[in-house]
Amino acid sequence: MKIPGVAHPITVEPLAERIVVRVGGHVLADTTAALQLNEASYPARYYIPIADVDESLLRRSDSHTYCPFKGKASYYDVVTTDGEVADAVWTYAKPYDAVSEIAGHVAFYPQLVEITLG
Repeated sequence: MKIPGVAHPITVEPLAERIVVRVGGHVLADTTAALQLNEASYPARYYIPIADVDESLLRRSDSHTYCPFKGKASYYDVVTTDGEVADAVWTYAKPYDAVSEIAGHVAFYPQLVEITLG
């Protein structure tokens, strides 16, 4: 486990804007309670409470990754009547203490879904 710091900063803050996530014509998530995670020089990622996600469109995938700053990530496929988008969503069920706020939230790959702010 690594701790964020000057060489690799991570911040998690509430986002003041509404976020809607779509796949095709399907609304996957709609929230005003998202968190914005900024990590080092990576693009910002938006973590949405799972309660604000249409879980009927999610199917757990067998994929997992590991981040030394956040912990073990699990993935979901998005399944709609239009088809399937593999590993489009991820979550840290038990994130490390430095980013504990993202527990109970999911994030989305912006190249696989449409994310609208505002």
